[in-house]
Amino acid sequence: MNSFQLVLSSLVVACASSLTVHAQDLQGDAAAGGKKNALCIGCHGIKGYHIGFPEVHQVPKINGQGAGYIRSALHAYKAGDRKHPSMRTLAGSLSDQDIADLAAFYESTGTGVTLPAQAAEGTAKAAALVTQGGCTSCHGANLSKPIDPSYPKIAGQHSDYLYVALRSYKTNDKPLIGRGHPIMGGVAKQFSNAELKVLADYVGSLPGEMQTVQRDRVK
Repeated sequence: MNSFQLVLSSLVVACASSLTVHAQDLQGDAAAGGKKNALCIGCHGIKGYHIGFPEVHQVPKINGQGAGYIRSALHAYKAGDRKHPSMRTLAGSLSDQDIADLAAFYESTGTGVTLPAQAAEGTAKAAALVTQGGCTSCHGANLSKPIDPSYPKIAGQHSDYLYVALRSYKTNDKPLIGRGHPIMGGVAKQFSNAELKVLADYVGSLPGEMQTVQRDRVK
């Protein structure tokens, strides 16, 4: 294990112990969450939907994402650790119980597919970058089985979103853009943007459990 991966492992333990508070303090109700997602489906319930901030990219798939990660992300938006303006406003309108319910609902609505135990390697360049970043150390061997509930499944996520998200971890000095996270900040800052693009394209090409469930038409 190299020095970076040793530090990464230490950070995983430290962050996991602090982030599981939100993951365990409230019981989420998936049925209740399904009745609270009117604001969510405006972006996440339209297949192929793109947004233009901070650049044009598809909104992430969240159906089938882990509940612990959705909780962690929404609390980070609410606290301002993630600086996306519309997501921060939305998260700020939610109670802790709302967040728990929404997370439970979205976790319950994945593809249901069985994934391989280990992700295909992809190109030699992609494999080298995955190894350098220690991606499987947190996200699992198939990049869809994270070692802690507060970490996301990433296999099969939209590659353009992944690229924007990875770059955001390198940004700490802008009021409306950036994500504060000690582990991902350390990982992303190792790489050039071109290398992050290779990583994002590779991860996005993998089979995954997440999907976008098309919202019902307004009658």
